[in-house]
Amino acid sequence: MNGDVFLQRITDLVKPIVEERGYILYHVEYVKEAGENYLRIYIDKEDGGVGLSDCEMVSRRVSELMDENDPIEDKYFLEVSSPGIFRTLFTDEHLKRYTGEQVDIKTKSVFKGKKKFTGILKSFDINNVILSVDGENLEVPREKIKIINLNNFSFSGEN
Repeated sequence: MNGDVFLQRITDLVKPIVEERGYILYHVEYVKEAGENYLRIYIDKEDGGVGLSDCEMVSRRVSELMDENDPIEDKYFLEVSSPGIFRTLFTDEHLKRYTGEQVDIKTKSVFKGKKKFTGILKSFDINNVILSVDGENLEVPREKIKIINLNNFSFSGEN
């Protein structure tokens, strides 16, 4: 099973559990770090206020679900957490939700003399992400983007 199909299967299993408890499934990843496998589930709320007890509750239920369905053959560690205040924006849904917010974009290689840009996320399309940097619009081709993170996130919606 390829990685995308595998992650989609995990997402399809986990999403109902997360949503029935009133959370948003922000992101799922399965990674190998220091020789260990990790299944990471990131949950969020509309107001962004995910706490330790929220993560523990979801973790217990997801753990039970994974034991019942056994979709992962290898030994792994389950981690459930919030996406954090400097959350990575993975999807178009994330970009849409945080349009108007300050973000950092790191590029895979030097682009316009730099590898990191900080600005206000203005818009995006299938090919580009547009930032306002010092009052000027900057179009960064998606193919050049390594990662996009929120820079100045506030739970109250005020920055």
